[in-house]
Amino acid sequence: MYMMNSVFMNELDKFVVVFIDDILIYSKNEKEHEEYLRVVLTRLREHKLYAKFSKCAFVGFPGHILVEKGVAVDPSKVKDVTNRKRPETVTEIRSFLGLAGYYRRFIKDFSKIAKPMTSLTKKNAKFVWGPKCEDGFRELKKLLTTAPVLAQPDVTKPFDVYCDASGQGLGCVLMQEGRVIAYASRQLRKHEANYPTHDLELAAVVHALKIWRHYLLGNTCHIYTDHKSLKYIFTQPELNMRQRRWLELIKDYDHGDSLSPRKGECGSRRTKPSGSLQCD
Repeated sequence: MYMMNSVFMNELDKFVVVFIDDILIYSKNEKEHEEYLRVVLTRLREHKLYAKFSKCAFVGFPGHILVEKGVAVDPSKVKDVTNRKRPETVTEIRSFLGLAGYYRRFIKDFSKIAKPMTSLTKKNAKFVWGPKCEDGFRELKKLLTTAPVLAQPDVTKPFDVYCDASGQGLGCVLMQEGRVIAYASRQLRKHEANYPTHDLELAAVVHALKIWRHYLLGNTCHIYTDHKSLKYIFTQPELNMRQRRWLELIKDYDHGDSLSPRKGECGSRRTKPSGSLQCD
């Protein structure tokens, strides 16, 4: 999916949406659609990628509804998730999380809520469906039925990215003019559990930049984190290899190193960021 986002970086959310290897082209009329179709096919040819004619069709893009204020989940598709009975096997847990995960950009703290269930899918894990699993299962179904309408991004305006980290995972929120465009979160990997808080907060920033690269690269963005010491990361004389690698990635976004207090909430814990790495 990262490759497809890179290929269509200039077309995303203008007239193209990609999901893994599926490409959706949308337009106002037939003439405009033909023009956009030529652009997409040209992009594919430039990157030596090809669309199979037998799989091309006019379709309703799965699971989403475009409304005046942005993008909403399709209630008819959400029913497939909310009607699921409590999983009784690892396969059923994976199936449920796979369906629910399709809408994870609409759900704050998705990884945190799903963690008790995810832990049961690990190798050699004993299958014990406890209260935490049940609570997470019910919470995800509830949040899907009350999912917010996400704003459509406008690349002519600045983006705000709120990042946070805790022992439970990394969380990020992409916003514009006070409206949420997407949520993102993930659980900590085994080796990351040993990271100091400073590095975890930096990992959250890197996670956000990688996920939303197609929105942020080349555009004005402000990145907020609640760890003020990150202000000095760019001037520290001694950095480990991991920190150096991450800083090289962050530098692609033409950032400044000033801190600006700002109210907001992030995804891995409920907190108000007190500082920001500002990218202009």
